[in-house]
Amino acid sequence: MASTSRESAMPGIDAATQHTAAGIANPFAAARATTERLAQNLTPDDCMVQSMPDASPIKWHLAHTSWFFEQFILGPAGVAPFDADYAALFNSYYVGAGPRHPRPHRGDLSRPPLDQVLAYRRHVTDAVLHLLPHCDARVLQLVRLGIEHEQQHQELILTDLKHHFFAQPLTPVYRPAPARTGQPPAAWRFIDIAGGLCEIGHAGGAFGFDNEFPRHRVWLEPYAIADRLVTETEYLAFVQDGAYKQPALWLSDGWTAREANGWQAPLYWRQDEDGDWQIFTLGGWRAPQPDVPVCHVSHYEADAFARWAGARLPTEAEWEHAAATLPSGHAGWHGALLEDEAFHPAPAHGSDGLHQVLGDCWQWTGSSYLPYPGYRVPAGTVGEYNGKFMSGQMVLKGASCVTPRSHARLSYRNFFPPPARWQFSGIRLARDA
Repeated sequence: MASTSRESAMPGIDAATQHTAAGIANPFAAARATTERLAQNLTPDDCMVQSMPDASPIKWHLAHTSWFFEQFILGPAGVAPFDADYAALFNSYYVGAGPRHPRPHRGDLSRPPLDQVLAYRRHVTDAVLHLLPHCDARVLQLVRLGIEHEQQHQELILTDLKHHFFAQPLTPVYRPAPARTGQPPAAWRFIDIAGGLCEIGHAGGAFGFDNEFPRHRVWLEPYAIADRLVTETEYLAFVQDGAYKQPALWLSDGWTAREANGWQAPLYWRQDEDGDWQIFTLGGWRAPQPDVPVCHVSHYEADAFARWAGARLPTEAEWEHAAATLPSGHAGWHGALLEDEAFHPAPAHGSDGLHQVLGDCWQWTGSSYLPYPGYRVPAGTVGEYNGKFMSGQMVLKGASCVTPRSHARLSYRNFFPPPARWQFSGIRLARDA
């Protein structure tokens, strides 16, 4: 999936942001510890599985996030590599950094074993912490970039692990989830937005990937946006209405993908012997819930659902403008995030305002992933991640239930190709005013 991982949302930072060694040591150590905590209850066998080319083994994620700091921080500072062979084994797709082990074959890497990868992590963590007091401003910015990169892989660890477990006949449980039976929420309420001349993009003063810059003006016609995400049982009605057999609802490429892949429902849905639908989660199998947002849908499915519902997907600019201008202090504005340890979207809370803005599901937009006006690809190998992927992808906004809280922001531009389904991607509707 060389250009389809969320990992591709890097690099880049607001060059005006200043960091100190003292101020960045704790976030660095915390990020490293969080990654390891996500994997601590897994077996070495769990950590080696690669269920599809788009999903990497957990062991590879543990190693690659260490490779990043060794490649861009420790190596240039003269620190000897932990193992010279790791330079190619755990490079993702930085062409400028040298050879790379083929992505579809990361699951072939039985060596180094997991305990050696964990030793590699300890070596890199200790070396970076030792080096921090001696780093200049630019290197500290790169460390901040590495922290954000590590947080992206925390999300990937859980999304990839879910696919690995789903692919196994025993469908293991990552963390048990309490049983619950929800109540149907109120019907979508469309909030009218005046539009006009607006600004989107990162405002500066804090970390941001290069693709979030520069902040710029856009003109928006009046529009309306749904106050919450589409739920599982609302999507089930779409399935039961035979929408997967109605080509008029689908984009041409979407219908082709549906036919080629045999889609009949979102990823992780199946029908039992009685014909009832069940959904696989990191907490096990359960029935669709009336108040839980649907996730693991492609852009094609989200677009088809919107047509079926008499609506459309919001554009990137509409989504960001609405999220930035509507009140954000009410209950429900944030959805579930990684720290909540729900590992699945949660119901919306409260009755007023825009809900589930940051958290629960990444939300497909109707916008292609393209550079903002005035965007320039950063120089050097670390600049390979964003500009070269600005083709054939669609933008998602918000955050998901496995996104770290400090990693979520309104200007974040996630992106995937339209058929992608294994991420926690959901649906918010919009319509013309």
